[in-house]
Amino acid sequence: MNIENISGKAMELVGMVEYQPGSIVSRTVIDKPSGTLTLFAFDKGQGLSEHTAPYDALVHLLDGEAEISISGNPHPVKKGEIIIMPANAPHALRALNRFKMMLVMIKS
Repeated sequence: MNIENISGKAMELVGMVEYQPGSIVSRTVIDKPSGTLTLFAFDKGQGLSEHTAPYDALVHLLDGEAEISISGNPHPVKKGEIIIMPANAPHALRALNRFKMMLVMIKS
């Protein structure tokens, strides 16, 4: 399913990306010069090692629980919560239980 197939339709985000055992699954929903919206599904124990991004990034957990570290400080985040990872701050993600998230980056 590409963006043309979903544009203008009401959809439930949590169902747009599925869990796969031992994996991280991603699906780009919007990819524009001004920003991106990407959905992720992390199986329990999966994660992303510490990295930086040149833009502020908003994470909204759609399901499950994660630990998101920002500049070395761990933050437990659960379904329904958001956290903003500031531009250029080192951050990492780890699945405490499997989780799904929406990542929004607005480039400025």
